[in-house]
Amino acid sequence: MKVTKRKYFLPAIACLLVIAGCVYYYFFSSMTGKPDKQYLYVDADDNVDSVFTKLSGISTEHGLFAFQTLARHFNYADKIRTGRYAIAPGEGAFMAFRHIKNGLQEPLNLTIPTARTVDKLSATLSQKLMLDSIELTTMLRDSAICQQYGHTPETIISMFVPNTYDVYWNLSPKALLDRMQKECKKFWNDDRMKKAEALKMTPVEVSTLASIIDEETSNDGEKPMIAGMYYNRLQTDMPLQADPTVKFAIGDFSIRRIYNNMLSINSPYNTYRNTGLPPGPIRVPSIAGLDAVLNMVHHDYLYMCAKEDFSGTHNFARTYQEHLANAAKYSAALNKRGIK
Repeated sequence: MKVTKRKYFLPAIACLLVIAGCVYYYFFSSMTGKPDKQYLYVDADDNVDSVFTKLSGISTEHGLFAFQTLARHFNYADKIRTGRYAIAPGEGAFMAFRHIKNGLQEPLNLTIPTARTVDKLSATLSQKLMLDSIELTTMLRDSAICQQYGHTPETIISMFVPNTYDVYWNLSPKALLDRMQKECKKFWNDDRMKKAEALKMTPVEVSTLASIIDEETSNDGEKPMIAGMYYNRLQTDMPLQADPTVKFAIGDFSIRRIYNNMLSINSPYNTYRNTGLPPGPIRVPSIAGLDAVLNMVHHDYLYMCAKEDFSGTHNFARTYQEHLANAAKYSAALNKRGIK
């Protein structure tokens, strides 16, 4: 009798071990077989078949088979959740399926770009997130929506502080705006607010001036000097006469040389025709630009002109006569290089 029991017991154990090995191989061994973390992006247009297709590019055959088996068993086709899902090295199909089915995403680092227009800001963000660029642009141009955040379509761009944030890939445009408002309030802490108040400027006005300064130079070290020059003009109700605002009014930042016929364009952004600041920022200002305004160098310069050595820095002047001399040197350098 004992021999008979042993005769059936050992094969049963062997079968169980084989089954256990198969279960482990298909459901718990590494789904990707790759040394680096892989990501599955599930968007609103995906169905179960398109999810399988996306997985086929990052999964092993046995891992995909196991995922498909689980999807059928748990009716995944009726419970698809959008998101960015990480599949770590060594992670099996069972755990991956659990995360994907339950919508357990891994956040990504989103860096807000210092884009020049709402269109470009939306386009860049749509390349990093699931959101639709046209939908975001439409919201940013909607007066009623902007008013909800205390802004106008001209100033809403100042709410985007170009830091890096942890966000979920599938956050909605509204969720993005809510987050940007929260982060903007955090950026404008007591210290920055006190500095702005000392200058008798609002955060939006600081952002607007900072955006102009960012367009004038990429040299962060010189930005506080430029901020001081423009501030002097604002204090004396003198036109800013900032070339970047003319480029913004024309809609062409590729212009390398401003001519007199361009200065007559009828636009509130033309700071040659209008005194004070334009209606809003001409780009998402950099943090260096914002802090340059808040920590500007106080001096008595009223004019500046790009240096003739094309170093990206400027010659500053106190009088118009000094400025004309600097402008003549720069114009001659432009002519010499054939820049029109």
